[in-house]
Amino acid sequence: MRLSGRALRLSVHVGEDDVWHHKPLYHEIVRRAHDAGLAGASVFRGIEGYGARSLIHTTRLLSLSEDLPVLIVIVDEEERIRAFLPQLDELIDEGLVTLEEVEVIRYVGRTAP
Repeated sequence: MRLSGRALRLSVHVGEDDVWHHKPLYHEIVRRAHDAGLAGASVFRGIEGYGARSLIHTTRLLSLSEDLPVLIVIVDEEERIRAFLPQLDELIDEGLVTLEEVEVIRYVGRTAP
C-alpha cells in the first residue's frame, strides 16, 4: 500500500480497562482497523491523564491507579477513515475520538523476505 499527500489521522482516547466482549477495547479497534485494510494503527499507553470525569489516573506508585489513558492512532486516506467511523460508534461508549488533517511525507513498509 502506498500513502502520500493529504490524509486523516484518527485518534481514539480510551481507558486501558475499557473492554469489548471481555477483551481490551484497544485490541478490538486495532483488529477491526486491520480487517478494514487501513494503512496501520498504533496504541500508546499514557503514564498519567484525566478525562471527562476529571479523575486523574497515574502510574506513580503511591497512587496505584489503574485504567491508564490509551491512545489509538490510525492514519489513512480520508474516505477510508470516514468509512471506518461507524465501527467506532459501535465499540465506544465513553472516550474521545478526533480527526485531524495530516500530510504524509513518507509511508514505506518492509519488504517481505
